[in-house]
Parts: sequence; C-alpha cells; structure tokens
Amino acid sequence: MPVRNTFLSWMILISCFATPHLYAQPSGRTNFDKDWKFTLGKPDEQKAPDAPVSEWRSVDLPHDWSIEGEFSPTNPATNGGGSLPGGIGWYAKTINLEDTSKGKKLFIEFDGVYMNSTVWINGYQIGTRPYGYATFQYDLTPFLQPGNNSLLVRVDNSEQPNSRWYSGSGIYRHVWLIQTHEIHFAENGTYFAAPVITGKEATVNANATVQNETFEAADVEVKVHIYDAGGTLVAEQSQTLLLGAKSEAGTFQQL
Repeated sequence: MPVRNTFLSWMILISCFATPHLYAQPSGRTNFDKDWKFTLGKPDEQKAPDAPVSEWRSVDLPHDWSIEGEFSPTNPATNGGGSLPGGIGWYAKTINLEDTSKGKKLFIEFDGVYMNSTVWINGYQIGTRPYGYATFQYDLTPFLQPGNNSLLVRVDNSEQPNSRWYSGSGIYRHVWLIQTHEIHFAENGTYFAAPVITGKEATVNANATVQNETFEAADVEVKVHIYDAGGTLVAEQSQTLLLGAKSEAGTFQQL
C-alpha cells in the first residue's frame, strides 16, 4: 500500500532478526575520534617510528597536520595545493575488547583519510586505501584478542603535487567502531527509493542485503518501518528469507 505523502518527510527504520531471536541490526556505532596518538614520520618510512607510541602527540579527530605547517612557495604541493607541507603521518590508538563482544563482529570505518592509508591491528596489516576521499571499512574481528588491541594507521601524502586544491593531510573525517552480530546487514547494504510520488501518496522501495557469517543456516526476518515527520508509524512490512551458512542474500520490499 502506498505511503501517505507528508511533505516527503519520513524516517525509515530497517531491522532484521534471525532465529533464535538474534537481533541482527548493528548493535553499536561508536564515535572513535578521541585520544589518538600522532607523529610525523620520514618520507621513506614503511613501519612505525622507533619512539614509543606513548611519546607521540595526543590529537582528536578530524585532524589535518598540513595546516599546522608553514606556508611556502617551495612546498611540493605548490600554490594549487595550498603551499603547505605533506609528508607521512602515523596515528595510533588502543581498542579495548570487553567480554560482551564475544560472538560479535567489530568493524572500523573511516569517513575519509588523505591519503594512501595503511591500517594494522595487533601487527597485522589489514588493508591499504590508495585514495583520499572515499569512506572505507575493515573487519577487525579475525585479528582481535581479549583486552587491549593496538591500532596503527600510516597516512602517506608525500607524493605531491596530487591535487588542484588544498586537500590537507591525515585522518580528516570521523572514525567509527561498528559492532554487529554475526548475522548483519552488509556494508552499505540498505537503500531506499521512492519511484512514484504524488501529492498525497508515495511508493517506497526498500532493499537490504543480509550476511550470515556463521556456520549454520538461519531464518531471517527483515522488517521495514516508515514514520512520518511527527514520529507516527505510517507503514510497515516484513520479509523472511533463509540464509545458508557463510552466505548473503538480498531482500526487496515495496510499501
């Protein structure tokens, strides 16, 4: 049934439940901006500087080390890049894994790092992002241990000029820790569209991709709730699917 159009102001909530009653929507999305350690490295440095992380400078994110430097026409960024220094920067932070995290997945998501970032957790290199503007995410779960876990990020903005405008250098957007159950929505796995809109009603298409990372099949119920601008529930629908072990499947619902 089409949704009543109230100035196109809707809030859409999508969730999924797996038998036996396992809530599979992300159970936690925590801002991870505070209390990082930072140091500038040498141009050819491929591993963390010898100085202990405890001696690095404390910073909060978002952070841009270039703007802390001195303007100079001789800086490799040139005038087009802001005439500020680039280089290589290192960021470090500790993740404390509580007992309540057992049986769950833990992801780290970077809204933006400029640029060419490489990430390690407990000494394991888990990924490199050779770009500066896109959001990206890594699954930390296979590399975690009980208690404290060491996260290290190398950011390489030494090859300049590389932009027609001032880009900055470093982890210049927010960072998030995302905790889910082993049955969860895929990264960027939910989206909505309203292909038909009239003065009184609208049709809403809800799409979701659900991943089962367990070794057992599971029945999953995906629910869509649409609320108007005043917080009143105006439409809801659910769909059930069987997910095989270590598999994913998509759902489509039209309201």
